[in-house]
This record gives sequence, structure tokens and C-alpha cells, in this order.
Amino acid sequence: MLISHIRNLLLAIITIFTDSQMPFSLDHYHVSEEFGFILPAPMVELPPYYQPWMDIAQHVTDLIYSHMLRSHILKMPLLNTQYLKSHKEQRLAHLALSVMTMGYVWQEGENDTVEVLPHNLAIPYWEVSQSLGLPPILTHADAVLANWKKRDPQGPFDMENLELIFTLPGEDSVRGFFLVTLLVELAAVPVIKSIPVVINGVQCGDAETVTRALEELSQAIQGMTDALKLMHAHVEPEVFYGIMRIYLSGWKDNACMPAGLMYEGVQAEPMEYSGASAAQSSLLHCCDELLGIKHEAKSGAFLNRMRNYMPPAHKRLIQDISLQPSLRDFVQQQASEPLTAAFQLCVTKLLAFRSYHINVVSCFITVPAARARKLRKQDISCQKETVSKAPTALEETGTGGSGIMSFLKTVRDSTQGISLPLNNTATKKSLNGAQLQKMQNPTQQTHLTSNTL
Repeated sequence: MLISHIRNLLLAIITIFTDSQMPFSLDHYHVSEEFGFILPAPMVELPPYYQPWMDIAQHVTDLIYSHMLRSHILKMPLLNTQYLKSHKEQRLAHLALSVMTMGYVWQEGENDTVEVLPHNLAIPYWEVSQSLGLPPILTHADAVLANWKKRDPQGPFDMENLELIFTLPGEDSVRGFFLVTLLVELAAVPVIKSIPVVINGVQCGDAETVTRALEELSQAIQGMTDALKLMHAHVEPEVFYGIMRIYLSGWKDNACMPAGLMYEGVQAEPMEYSGASAAQSSLLHCCDELLGIKHEAKSGAFLNRMRNYMPPAHKRLIQDISLQPSLRDFVQQQASEPLTAAFQLCVTKLLAFRSYHINVVSCFITVPAARARKLRKQDISCQKETVSKAPTALEETGTGGSGIMSFLKTVRDSTQGISLPLNNTATKKSLNGAQLQKMQNPTQQTHLTSNTL
């Protein structure tokens, strides 16, 4: 034990000295050159020993609708996790156990939740979670990054050729929600690849290289916004709000489960975990740290907590980006018009993405929530109205537990706050009028109805 400790200490010291002399690289952060934070080619089958898990996970939706999922899980054997040898096997196991857990907890909706996750599910779930460094709850890393497969292995990475490994209630809207989010992640791959170029350019004082990298980064953020626009074509707002959201919800800051959930056989006291949230994606955290965006105390604390729901290597990348020399300071010190314009364009594109995200949330949460409240006030019990099935506890919060609209607007305003002035007329013209308007008037949002995105 002592020898191992000394060896790790020496490696840490060597790393400190060598990292200061070596260029910043993505090599040690489990980032794919082709897929970014997405898990490349996830496994779709576990070893035969774990077939009892797969048999239930592959039929979670049907078992929920028949009110039989809990009874099937209670009969499930307690399996040993020692036969999960590879990272991809562990990721698939975590995804399967996550889907089963969300279904078990929320099978009967908000009025008949459970207090205890049975030991035959809780113990292996905890062990796999500990091995991966992920919490024992469904996360963005599970539902999006590791939950995809191609219908045609040689075909394109698009909506027509992608399918989920496991699903939850909500039919095609579940597929659309997770896969569109996956395409946003894919569109962001150039963002991730630009980060070391920017950091190394700053360290070398190379303004031209940084300018080119920031221009590529801003184009990729635009690609993320374009991918997000697919959400409306593939997800029905009423289904998302009335059926899907509860299965993405956690047992922290949730009035349905104020005490949390006890993982039987793990510890005697209940534990609290937030549900899946877009804030668990590493993408925008990386952008924030690179550009120097500082969020106000409450929003910043929530975002920092969401980093505990990411794969540890991705969390470490965000932390390491934050330790690099300030890009914004470099831009100001260089006083280069093209560099300033490239930096400002990144801010503008990120601001536009966050503004568009607010509009999407308005369409998929705020508008349906208003409809559900109206039905309750009118004492209309109409089961044909999908929104009436939504849990009341989630009306004002995101599945991660945040006060969703106030949180998103605060984050957007923090993004606006790092804008740099464009003093040169020619430089200003490099940004079109619409972009400048979004920079200068971020609060003037186009209201999004349920029929437009």
C-alpha cells in the first residue's frame, strides 16, 4: 500500500513538471477524434450471465405499461459484477440498470413512488457506478452518450439510421429526444477539437492560430444550434411533458421523493441524486471554461454539482481547461481586430444557442405546464389530454432539480457578460446585423409556440 502510494505521488509530481512543458492534448480524457464525448460503438449485448438484466431492460416500457416491472425486478437474481471486464461492458450494464431503476421508481407515477430500491438491483448498480465513477441514476452519459446503435453499421450517423439500445415510455418522442441530443453532441466535435489548438496558441502567443481556431469553434456552435432545431420535428411537446419527463427525474430537490431513495444493501440511509439534465453534458462546460464565462453563485453551484454526473475523465478535462491562461485576457492584450471579432463571434453563437434552448424549453415545458394548470383549475379530468398526466412537482423545475427558466436565463446573461467591445467599423461588419442584435439584446426572445421552433 505504501509503495503504491509513493508511486502515485511520484507520478503526480512528474505530471506537474511535464505538463507545464508539454502542449495541451485531449489524449488522456476519453475523447474520441470522431465522436467527441460520445461513446464510440457502444456494446449492445452483455455476457450471457447478465441476460436476466437484459431481458428486463429491453422490455421496460411494456412492463411499465402493464404495471409488472416492479414484480419482475423483485424476482431478478442478484448477479455478481466481477464478470464485467471492459469499460464498454460496464457502460452498457450501467445503462441497463439505470433504465430499470427509473422504471421501478416511477412505474406508478408521482403518487406511488418507492422508498427502497431492492438489493438485487441496488447492489450491482452501486458497484458498477463506483467502478465507472458515475452516480447510481440515469445520467446524460447513459441515456445519450452510450445509448445508440446504427441500423446499418455502414450507414450514416443520422436520425434515419440511428436507434436506441434501451428506451422508456414516450414512444417515438423518447427516441427523438435522446437522438437529437446525441446529434447536438456530434455537431460539437469540432468544438472539442478546437480547444487544445486555442489553449496552445494562447500559450505560444500565436494570435493567428487562435483566431482560426475560434472561427472553427463558432461554426461548430452554430452546428449545435442547427442540430437542436431537429427537436421539434422528432419530439411531441405534450408527450415529452406529460409522459417522458418523470422517467428522467431524480430523487433530489423533488417533492415527490423528499427523503430520497434507499439503495438496499448499500447503506441504511436514503441517498439523493438529481435526474438527467442537459447541464450534465460536458460540452457547454468546456466552452464556458475556455471563454472565461463565470456564472452567478446559485447557477454556478448547480452546474458544478452536475459535473459529478459526468464520466470522470470528462470532468477532469473541464477542470484542466479552467487552469489554463485566460483566453479573454489574451484577446484583450493582443488588441487584434480579427482575433477580437473571432472571440466575439464565439460568444454570440453560444449566446444564440442558449437563447434558442430557452425557446425550446418554453415549447416543451412552459407551454404544456400552463395547459396542465389550466385543466386543473377548470377541474377538467380529461385523460385524453396527455399533459394532464404530468407530475405537478416538476412544473417549475428541470429534471435535474433546477428552477429551469430562471436558471437558463441567468446562464444566458452570464454568457452575454463576457462580450468584448468591437470598436472598429470594419470588424463590426464581420458580424451580421442579426448576430449583433442578439449580442446587444439577448433578452428580446422570439416567443416559441408549440408549432414552431
